[in-house]
Amino acid sequence: MSSVQYYVASSLDGFIATADDDLAWLLQFDGFEGGKESYDTFMSGIGCIAMGGTTYQWLMDHEPGNWPYPDTPCWIFTHHEFAAPSGADIAFVRGDVTEFIDDLRRDAAGKNIWVVGGGDLAAQFADAGLLDELIVSVIPVVLGDGKRLLPLKGPTPPLELVESRTQGRGIVELRYRFGAISG
Repeated sequence: MSSVQYYVASSLDGFIATADDDLAWLLQFDGFEGGKESYDTFMSGIGCIAMGGTTYQWLMDHEPGNWPYPDTPCWIFTHHEFAAPSGADIAFVRGDVTEFIDDLRRDAAGKNIWVVGGGDLAAQFADAGLLDELIVSVIPVVLGDGKRLLPLKGPTPPLELVESRTQGRGIVELRYRFGAISG
């Protein structure tokens, strides 16, 4: 069965964007050693994307006419009205993530589901017990404030560290599995 994965970059203090959705702090690290290989390996296992409306709007504002996932079904969870770029396989939906998980798994066709961007959407999957993995690249900057990595309603049981890798420019990629650790 498909795993639901939240693959994201975060500042050292746990933010994925500034309060006004600025990513300049992160974009200065584009092209870091190991980053493209990690992303390409991750994407080879993705069959479907779940994305929040704010992330979608950011992409439309910052990459007009350039949909980065042309061959991957994408479900946008939003309360706003959007248009899809030409040729993109996008469904705009409203409602609880639990209402759509079977559709996401069907579209993933045995591959994994990537929760893109928004910590709020990832938290909805986690709160519903549907988030299987958190893969976070910790970027060596401190923002002090902003959009939280995973704004959950309460604490989780301990996560299992599956893998850690040091990458270029002081970046560390951590892969955690959700679910209680026995021991």
